[in-house]
Formats: sequence, C-alpha cells, structure tokens
Amino acid sequence: MALLRFASLRLLRGLLTLWFAVSVTFFLVRLLPGDPALAIASPTMGEDQREQILADFGLDRPLAVQYVAYLGELLQGNLGVSFRQSIPVADVLLERLPWTLILTGSALVVTLLIGLPLGVLAATHRGGALDRFIQVGGVVGQSLFVPTVGIALLYTFGLWLGWFPIGGAIDDDVYGLEAYASMLRHLVLPCLSLVVLQIGAYVLTLRTNLIDALGEEYCTVARAKGAPERRVVWKHALRNALLPTTTLVGLQLGFLVGGAVLTETIFAYPGVGRAIYESVGQLDFPVLQGAFVLLAAAVVVANLLTDLAYGLLDPRVRAA
Repeated sequence: MALLRFASLRLLRGLLTLWFAVSVTFFLVRLLPGDPALAIASPTMGEDQREQILADFGLDRPLAVQYVAYLGELLQGNLGVSFRQSIPVADVLLERLPWTLILTGSALVVTLLIGLPLGVLAATHRGGALDRFIQVGGVVGQSLFVPTVGIALLYTFGLWLGWFPIGGAIDDDVYGLEAYASMLRHLVLPCLSLVVLQIGAYVLTLRTNLIDALGEEYCTVARAKGAPERRVVWKHALRNALLPTTTLVGLQLGFLVGGAVLTETIFAYPGVGRAIYESVGQLDFPVLQGAFVLLAAAVVVANLLTDLAYGLLDPRVRAA
C-alpha cells in the first residue's frame, strides 16, 4: 500500500508538472514577435488571404479558446499540423526523435562510464593531489555554459584540427559500416559537449557519498574482518554510495535535454532541439509546442521512474 500511495503521488505530481509546462509553452510561443500568417504564406498576400490563413489554423479565435482547444486535441494525442510543412507535427518529431535519443543516450552512458570511476578515484585518494585535481575539474565543468563548450570544441577539433565534422549527423551516400562510422564521427563533438558539462555533478556526488559510506560501521567491520580496502570500496561502500546517483540521473535529465537543444543547434544536429530552433525562426507554433511537450513529457517520465526506482531501493523514501 505504501508503494502504491507513493507511486500515485509521484504520478499526480508528474501530470501537474506536465500540464504547467504545456500551458507555459502555449502562451510563451504566442508572445514571439512576428505574424505567423506571413511565415506560412507570401509577405505580399492580401488582408483577406491573411485572415483566411489565420482562420484555417484557428489563430483568429480568442487566446483562451485556442488554449482549451489545444488541450482537448492534446488529450486525444493530436499535436496539430505544421504551419510550414503542412504535415502532422507527430511525423516531424518522430523523424527527429531518434537523433536526439542517440545524442542524449550516448552522453549519459559516456558520462557514467567516465564519471563514476573518477568519483571512486577521488574518494579513495581523499585529500591528495589527484582528489583535488578531479574536484577542480568537476567544478569547472559545472560552471561552463553549453554554447561556450560547444563552440570551443567545434572550432578546435572541427575547424582548426579538422578531426571531426562540424555539423550534421551523417554523411550523404554512405551505407553499411561506413554509415555507422560516419554517425559516430558526427556524434563525437556534440556528445563530448554534453559530457563535459554534466560529468562534474556525478563525480562530486559520488565522491561525497562514497567518503561517507567508507566511514560507516559496516565498512569498519569489514576491515576488521581482514577484507582488503579494494573489496571494502567496491563491494560494501559503493553499493550504498550509488543510491543517491539514481536520483541524480533523473535530476540531470532535465539539464541533459536542455543542453541537447542548444548543442543540436550549435552542431546543426538534426534532432528535436534543432527542430525547436528552426520553428522559432519560422513561427511554426505547432512544431514548437509539440517539441516542448515531447521533451517535457520525457523529463517527467524519467523523474517518475527515478522516484519509483529510489522508492524500491530505499523503503525510507516511500514511507516518508
């Protein structure tokens, strides 16, 4: 019963968060300067044509009426039709979504593969030069701004050294293994940008929790029984120190998604973030709204799953 109540409360909170994100996005989009009718048709069109276009897309109705109608369509799974492309928004986003999943998924995996060992290394060399170096690197990484890192990597490794492509996700006219190799080369710089920005949080969090765990009584008992320090760290302390990292993954996902939007823009990576950037310039309200709804839903679901996983791993959380 406790777990069911815990899950129900988290689900309700997630739905309220999603509704708030959808509502804010709907109204903010309509504050963008410009006339959506001009973005859809020719600037030389007459006033009658303009009014007809606005009526066709429901933009001539009061804002409150548009909002209620949009929520109704959204509850039916309808994200609308793109102003510019005249195709369902769902089709536009489904074409872009795999690239965003590849980028964010790769960045998360690489971050964990590098960040967790660095956190253990810092904790086991507490107070030493290696520990201080890792801590400084983590703090600096968290202090950087997404465009700063992206542009620096783009200029250094893309333009100056020429080691990696400076834009896109795959070369034209490549197939088989060559296509996969092309995808990896295009992925390196965007992925590295996200890794640099978020790895510090994992390193510093794990370091702190592992140091605390190593001071607990069960680790002292293990040492008294003759267990080598490596066994104490990796078998006894690390398991408990990793528990808060489960929550951190969910918390960092929002940052990862936001970072991906800017990163995709900088590297012209054809994901959902790039679609947001293009839609702002085109005043394509449906695509812009649909993209934000998709990203907000992904963050809400990830946080919900994280809360549930944490509740299963630590009964004290769901009892609270």
